Amino acid sequence: MKRLGKILHLSKSRSLILKLESDVIPKLGSQVWNSKLKQVGVVYDIFGPTSAPYIAVKPTIPEPSTCVGKILYVAQEH
Repeated sequence: MKRLGKILHLSKSRSLILKLESDVIPKLGSQVWNSKLKQVGVVYDIFGPTSAPYIAVKPTIPEPSTCVGKILYVAQEH
């Protein structure tokens, strides 16, 4: 598992927004997990400056607002 970053907020479109902390950019559609290895959502969009991109995660959980401030992870790709 590779750390993606901390969730900053929930957007108006109900996507979880986080700032990428890793130097490896995940692929669109990659599954995203919390620290308890529960799937939280999938990578929906990558935006912002290429030097410090942001990621939008489309949640697959019923109450995504409970995840704000938590760290998300993505499976390492080979």
